[in-house]
Amino acid sequence: MNAQMLSDFLMWCTILNAGFLILSSLIMMFAGDFAYGMHRRWFPMPRETFNVVIYSFLGLYKIFVIVFNLVPWVALMLAA
Repeated sequence: MNAQMLSDFLMWCTILNAGFLILSSLIMMFAGDFAYGMHRRWFPMPRETFNVVIYSFLGLYKIFVIVFNLVPWVALMLAA
């Protein structure tokens, strides 16, 4: 695997993961009650706990996307 192929791979990983993060955030912003209702069937928990879990998940996912996708891609672009 050469540097160009790795750079392309990281670029698409960043685009796909950022898209999923944006989609998840929009769903929670505009359809949070629907998402809570679906998850409440499987995991009974109060709404406040659900909000904390989702907020924590989205924050951690954002950090992972930045650290493992965006930063390596930018580093490869600067090194090339």
